[in-house]
Amino acid sequence: MVETSLGVDDSKEKVPRTVREILTEMKDTSEVIVDLAYASLVFDSEDMAEEVHHLERRMDTLLYHIRIKAMLSARTRRDAEQLAGLLQVASSAEAISNAAKDIVLLLKYDSDKRPFLPIVLKEAEEKIKSLSLADKSDMVNRSIGEMGVESETGMRVIALKRGKRWLYDPDETTKLKAGDMLIVRGTDNGFEVLRSFASGERRWPQYPQPEGA
Repeated sequence: MVETSLGVDDSKEKVPRTVREILTEMKDTSEVIVDLAYASLVFDSEDMAEEVHHLERRMDTLLYHIRIKAMLSARTRRDAEQLAGLLQVASSAEAISNAAKDIVLLLKYDSDKRPFLPIVLKEAEEKIKSLSLADKSDMVNRSIGEMGVESETGMRVIALKRGKRWLYDPDETTKLKAGDMLIVRGTDNGFEVLRSFASGERRWPQYPQPEGA
């Protein structure tokens, strides 16, 4: 999860210690960066575009470090062959982040000069939309993981805005608050289900307590 109001200083971010940890972060980042890139166009958001640029720079840093760690780890030809495969995966993830950076460059053009975007996004099976959490919703003060938002509705929360602050790629421990604006990705049907819960029209399903709880 990344939280920001004015951007993030790359120099203060720690690099994972192992090749496995770096590769895991690169995989997770490559998943969210494309969603944020498209969301920046859907909502014409320079804030989201800046986060895409930040994540792309982060990916460059991770790729640099994973290459160094791989070279230091290779002691035999077999080691080198195995690490070469991992580096190919890392390079592919970094290429995805470069593509996401190219996507947000479209924000430099006026909306009337990119009329194809609504058509392309409308035809996509999964949509990126926003909704607000009402005071009466019983999603308030509950975490994303506790509710199982994605498994229950099919919608993934890719970002949320709380006041003037953005939280990108919120994790399962993130608790929602009244007034949060959620940026979500999924199908139209899933969105309508989530919207009904967020507005308070429907009660969130109550899961049975485990035995002995």
